[in-house]
Amino acid sequence: QVQLVESGGGSVQAGGSLRLSCAASGATSKCMAWFRQPPGNPHEYVAHIYTAGGSPMYADSVKGRFTISQDNAKNTLYLLMNSLKPEDTAMYYCAAKLRPPCSGSWDYLGQGTQVTVSS
Repeated sequence: QVQLVESGGGSVQAGGSLRLSCAASGATSKCMAWFRQPPGNPHEYVAHIYTAGGSPMYADSVKGRFTISQDNAKNTLYLLMNSLKPEDTAMYYCAAKLRPPCSGSWDYLGQGTQVTVSS
């Protein structure tokens, strides 16, 4: 079992920044990711990281603006979001997968943290 608790969401003006955190506990996950769900839309992939190393991957819509990172000592995943746009408004979820590949279905999903970007 893996427990995921997100924090750091909030309201910000376009062009601003936020840093989301995801505190993980329980079993060790090989893959960690961020997804988001804009209002009235399905979940969409944002970024993921292979916890054993390697380059993070990003959706085209956030590449160059968002940075995913991890602090293994704190068992915490981060998402630094810069140059935020109104279309980034969504509920952001942390996800974990116990074994690679870091694609397809994910094993665990947090409860989410809301990000609202105003123009």
